[in-house]
Amino acid sequence: MILRSLRAAMAATASIAAVGGAVAIMAAPSAAQADEGMWTFDNFPIQTVNQKYGTRIDQAWLDRVRNASVRIQGCSASFVSDEGLILTNWHCVVGCVQELSDAQRDYVKNGFTAGTREEEVQCPGQTAEVLTEITDVTDRVIAAGEGLEGAAFNTARQAAVNQIQTEACAGDAKFNCQVISLYRGGQYSLHKFRKYDDVRLVFAPENQAAFFGGDPDNFNFPRYALDAGFLRAYEDGKPVESPNFLKWNPEAPSEGDVTFVSGNPGSTSRLLTMSQLERLRDQQLPIMLIQTSELRGRLLEYSLTGDEAKRTSFDPIFGLENSFKVYYGQQGALTDPAFMQAKREAEAELRTRVAADPNLKQQIGDPWTELEAVQGVARDLYLPYRQLEQAAGGGSQLYAMARAIVRSAGADEARRARLAATVGEETPISTDMEELRLRYWLSKTREYLTVDNPQVKAMLGRESPEALAGRLIDGTRMADADFRRQAAGMTLEQMKAADPLLAFVAANDEAAQAIAGRWAAEVNAPTARAAEKVAQARFAVYGTNQYPDATFSLRLSYGEVKGWTYRGVTVPPFTYIGGLYERATGSEPFNLAQAFADNEARVNKAVVYDFVSTNDIIGGNSGSPVINADGEVIGAAFDGNIHSLGGSFGYDGDLNRTVSVSTAAITEALRNVYPNPRILAELGVR
Repeated sequence: MILRSLRAAMAATASIAAVGGAVAIMAAPSAAQADEGMWTFDNFPIQTVNQKYGTRIDQAWLDRVRNASVRIQGCSASFVSDEGLILTNWHCVVGCVQELSDAQRDYVKNGFTAGTREEEVQCPGQTAEVLTEITDVTDRVIAAGEGLEGAAFNTARQAAVNQIQTEACAGDAKFNCQVISLYRGGQYSLHKFRKYDDVRLVFAPENQAAFFGGDPDNFNFPRYALDAGFLRAYEDGKPVESPNFLKWNPEAPSEGDVTFVSGNPGSTSRLLTMSQLERLRDQQLPIMLIQTSELRGRLLEYSLTGDEAKRTSFDPIFGLENSFKVYYGQQGALTDPAFMQAKREAEAELRTRVAADPNLKQQIGDPWTELEAVQGVARDLYLPYRQLEQAAGGGSQLYAMARAIVRSAGADEARRARLAATVGEETPISTDMEELRLRYWLSKTREYLTVDNPQVKAMLGRESPEALAGRLIDGTRMADADFRRQAAGMTLEQMKAADPLLAFVAANDEAAQAIAGRWAAEVNAPTARAAEKVAQARFAVYGTNQYPDATFSLRLSYGEVKGWTYRGVTVPPFTYIGGLYERATGSEPFNLAQAFADNEARVNKAVVYDFVSTNDIIGGNSGSPVINADGEVIGAAFDGNIHSLGGSFGYDGDLNRTVSVSTAAITEALRNVYPNPRILAELGVR
């Protein structure tokens, strides 16, 4: 599952699996290898694609696709009608579905269908954004930090970024302006988005239909998953007019058809240096694997305590299982001698080319050695930074909102008002899981930082992690949306007196912010400086026909519908609905969804269900439209095969595959499994 990376408690950036084959390394990318690349819309290799696939892509085609592409929270999507109808993945909307559910109405298990526009229900906190403008602001951002180091560098850069964003949006709440770092700081681009804050749920199938096969099938193929959902963007209480939309094609593609995926890949690390990769391998990933595994185990045990526990823990477990598999794949790659040797050789070639050019060497110096020095500092700071700041609260919603409120105490009135509106939204909260997460975080912090650590002593006092978590969650009023709104307007002293969780956060936030400040000044700032120099070296040596690492900004990849062969086994590019019934065993996670079981006689089993293509994607691409050469949507990307776990560090055109649910299968489901003539009519399907 190419999980929405920003929604997960820990970012699930896809990477290389231990089972994979050789992965292409971006050593000399004067042109993309195979179908490699998550390209920006202002630097898409039009000529390369047209020559390879015989297409007639032009700037007008790109503009139409860009204006129909949508970024939602942690995922990708697209307009598929002129009335704001949005196609994405089920797993991108399941958080909303769970928030709209309760013990009496379990929409995750049973699915959700809005029979009329009036029955379309707003998803709390969901937004839809369309990229309208791209402007290069590199010179302005880089100039802001010249001659500065550490905290002063960060402050000056951030001030410049804030000023650029403020000027671009000019206070218009309908827009979101974001300066995005590309090529690890080699370029900065201002992206201006048209933003819609009222996004409503239209349709989501049963979880068993969308995630048939569960974790065993995750990152595998063949797949039989209806991982699709529909939202609608509203403004002023009315559906948004969206003349730029992708025409719905209800027919399945054929093998060899060219495909494009437009979406927002979350994060890749293809441009990291060897010293950065080695610290990732030796320190960060082992800790993430251990902690993710343990938290998953605690949640799985909790899910067995009752039906309500199983319902409320479904989405968190779903995310943690996905993250664990991704981290496992990353570790497998970075402990693969052949892969790491290829990375070393690629870096050595670049460094040799730089050393051979006296002018270039004088211009950039030796950023690789600078980054090696930064890794030593990062190793020392990482554990306290992670436990006190980055992963503080262990994913507890109440803790996260409490910290946001505490940190707003000195902010201006406008910012506090915005925060009050955000934290004051009604949202279902499981206090059992809140206590579980807080207890887990406190116990891990004591374990990793040790009992004698001053911050651990300050947090726990004479209490155990279990007793402290129980006292804080039992005593807090933060589960009450009205109280959260009130708290956002309090002084810090009033917060401490009003609520034990707010008091706890306030008492320990100085230490958290101190380590965050050190990380920013001693790790982030010098890393940014050195990474910019590495990027300059790459531009100088290999030219500008390169794609940047993913940054949850809009990208376009190209490829074709194609299976693969691995160790003598050939995997065809398609599955069919009939295969779902053959694969079903009656036992979880291979039991049929109830609607598919009830309507088996009506279903056309010859319809293509899921398919694979050579498109280069990563976490964050979930929900991305798969588009044909005519600019029509033919599927929604929802996963990769096991070999695509190499996507964080490289791309292998022989093995990497994107897994998508076909519009043909979605159409069949809307006809004969979850009959919805209203949506079909809007999609222009008879």
